[in-house]
Amino acid sequence: MNGNMDYLNKYIKKYKKEFFIALIFLILEAMGDLIQPTIMSKVIDIGVKNKDMDYVLKLGGLMFLVTGLGAISAVVRNIVSSKVSQSFGADLREDLYIKIQSLSFENINKFQDATLITRLTNDVNQVQNFAHGMMRVFVKAPILGIGAIVMTFLLDSKMGFILIGIVPIVGITILINLRISYPIFTRIQKALDKVNGVMREYLAGIRVVKAFNRFDYEESRFEEVNNNLRDVSLKGMRIVALFNPIVALIVNIGIVLILWVGGLRVNGGNLEVGKIMAFVNYMNRLLFSLVMTTRILNMYIRAKASAERIGEVFSTENIIYTKETPFPFKDIKGKLELHNVYFKYHENNKYVLEDISFSVNPGETLAIIGSTGSGKSTLINLIPRFYDPTEGSIKIDGIDIKDMDLHELRENIAIVPQKTLLFTGNIKENIKWGDEKATDEEVEKVSKISKAHDFILSFNEGYNTYLGQGGVNLSGGQKQRISIARALLKKPKILILDDSTSAVDMITEKEIRKGLKDYLKDTTTILIAQRITSVMDADKILVMDGGRIVGLGNHNELIDNSQVYRDIYHSQMGRGLEYIGS
Repeated sequence: MNGNMDYLNKYIKKYKKEFFIALIFLILEAMGDLIQPTIMSKVIDIGVKNKDMDYVLKLGGLMFLVTGLGAISAVVRNIVSSKVSQSFGADLREDLYIKIQSLSFENINKFQDATLITRLTNDVNQVQNFAHGMMRVFVKAPILGIGAIVMTFLLDSKMGFILIGIVPIVGITILINLRISYPIFTRIQKALDKVNGVMREYLAGIRVVKAFNRFDYEESRFEEVNNNLRDVSLKGMRIVALFNPIVALIVNIGIVLILWVGGLRVNGGNLEVGKIMAFVNYMNRLLFSLVMTTRILNMYIRAKASAERIGEVFSTENIIYTKETPFPFKDIKGKLELHNVYFKYHENNKYVLEDISFSVNPGETLAIIGSTGSGKSTLINLIPRFYDPTEGSIKIDGIDIKDMDLHELRENIAIVPQKTLLFTGNIKENIKWGDEKATDEEVEKVSKISKAHDFILSFNEGYNTYLGQGGVNLSGGQKQRISIARALLKKPKILILDDSTSAVDMITEKEIRKGLKDYLKDTTTILIAQRITSVMDADKILVMDGGRIVGLGNHNELIDNSQVYRDIYHSQMGRGLEYIGS
């Protein structure tokens, strides 16, 4: 993927007015810095030399005025630049976050979570800091450098050539620095991605790490990526540490030349002492300009690397496209049909699903069962268009879901995922993710159906009980029941339960299924389960193996006709009388 930085044009247009205001005050500040050495030289060469105190006081007052105006300009410039850079950073971060939200699962899988976090934080900060510096010292540096050379020529053209001779030598040094540094700072950002990735995996799986006592292994993993980041960063810092003193050395040699040549000319009566002091001041300003230019370029290559990484996200086209004029949603019933569906992940040449065809009518329950890795979860991820089929079609009420508005499609589908996720906040807020406008009575109703109401009331704060990140203070079964309540509150046309009662005991599961059947009479329900008892009452049971359908029918039909289903049944229930579905 190549980073595209055209996205920055939006922010340049938005903040160009404030940017130019900051530049105007920056120029005024720089002009004040450039005028002062010339005024000082006149104070010495005329006022002090002639012992004219009035002249000294007059020009001293002028220097004080120039200094005051420069200070005021610096304050205004700092206020404007800080406001612009912070606003720009906030806008960029928000737009990037919105872009990431719009990407499909397949797009996100390409980037990986850790690198997206780095781009949202560190990379945005690098670009923001560069923008801030542009309005503070980055533009001031070339103004001071060029201005110092011009002012030196105005005072004495012969001495001006010393300053001009310094610039190309430093310029070549800076270009060498730029060529060496850029790839290193790109590697630093990638090394930071790896550190974030290891940290994220550890924090997400901290319970497993503690359970298996694998702290030493995790420490060694972190040490490896952390040392890699340290080594790459040190390499970058060494380059910066090497080039800055070289630039300073070259400029200081120029100062020595000015003092030497100037001293000879003063002795010869061809130059005043005040001008020598002015030249030294201008050389120091040139030194500041060149050193700052080196820092600017170091920050620039960091910001450029970060901007390109951000640009990769902005330039990524969502694989899940939507039509400009989607089919309007009107009175959706929820009939679901799959016709000859094939699917494979982008990076995989092997089909995960092959020739999947079935239909479910509104109000029916389709149960999907099969061994681990048979494609059950992949199949249900196609229905809300988390992924699109490689071949074939998926229809709701006879309409291809690719022709529907993506937002409206997902508004009519509720999913209870296999891996339950709750958000930081209280229990009521988590349930109301299904419908933020729902009343307390509706929240309690769905909680009773999901068998969550009783254990919620057992907490001191009831529905206002605060949940830690991921609902860490709840058991697996409790989290699953809250997730089911959240899905029910949405009143979906299609409800997908992905092994969502695996942590619930069989009696509670049976009560939940009965409540679902009564509450969602007209809702199409798709149920994935590992337990045979969870699927036996379903209207239709889909048996999957190796990404293919190897059985379709009700329990009795599959017992008679599907060897895979019989094997699953006997492995869980034993070889006795076959269960007769109710």
